[in-house]
Amino acid sequence: MMKRIISSILLYLLLGVSHAQQKQIRLIVRGDDMGYAHSGNEALIKSYKEGIETSIEVIVPSPWFPEAVKLLNENPAVDVGIHLAITSEWDNVKWRPLTECPSLMNQDGYFFPMVTPNKNYPGQSISENPWKIEDIEKEFRAQIEMALKKIPRISHISSHMNCTGINEDVKAMTIRLAKEYNINIDPVDYGVQYAGYSGPNKTSDDKIQSFIKMLEKLEPGRTYLFVDHPGINNDELQAVSHIGYEQVAIDRQGVTDLFTSEKVKAVLKQKQIQLIGYKDLPLLKK
Repeated sequence: MMKRIISSILLYLLLGVSHAQQKQIRLIVRGDDMGYAHSGNEALIKSYKEGIETSIEVIVPSPWFPEAVKLLNENPAVDVGIHLAITSEWDNVKWRPLTECPSLMNQDGYFFPMVTPNKNYPGQSISENPWKIEDIEKEFRAQIEMALKKIPRISHISSHMNCTGINEDVKAMTIRLAKEYNINIDPVDYGVQYAGYSGPNKTSDDKIQSFIKMLEKLEPGRTYLFVDHPGINNDELQAVSHIGYEQVAIDRQGVTDLFTSEKVKAVLKQKQIQLIGYKDLPLLKK
């Protein structure tokens, strides 16, 4: 009789834990663009080590990629994604493709700054030029293989400036590559919903308050993805900008402040929100 009672209690507790886990809110906090600047790399690592960031996206052809590799390998627990990129948008710092892909390069040999037409950069988007899908596939393959070589634990692919969505053919090709290399690509396939700021997000305080308001709206039992770009407001990042986005250093410092905010951590703890990475998604796949 006693054994039956103990077994029943254990079963009840296990079922209770399972039910609680099903009702728990899960959140991926993703920091993008690793490799774009030294201070960007520092901010992304700080946001992981001292904050709530769970996943980092690295731009393989970026100028600070070698340092990104070093820092990511020094922090082996952080989830890492390949941020496929075929643009180089900043005015004062540029990067080139890993491969010979003339249809994706401007007259100086850099990637075009934009994916779609931009009034501030007339004629300088990929869409306005005779790009070839063969060039995009070749470059994507090179970036994937370089990332897997340098950071073998890569768990997923994402898209810088929505470059994989130029058209349906590019989108389908990217999905094919993701399957070929056995790398997750779209969190929506895993029942993940995108979450954004719920209110103004210009200043650090704005970001923190709007992020907390967003957390209040998340529903139990669901998985969400929040994306932004950490940085540090210093001399280096103050020199990084493009027309239409001049306050990069201030904006991205605000993201770092948000990701490391004690107030935000307290709300996450109070609401018992589970922070996860892409690498945890297969267990949640529907």
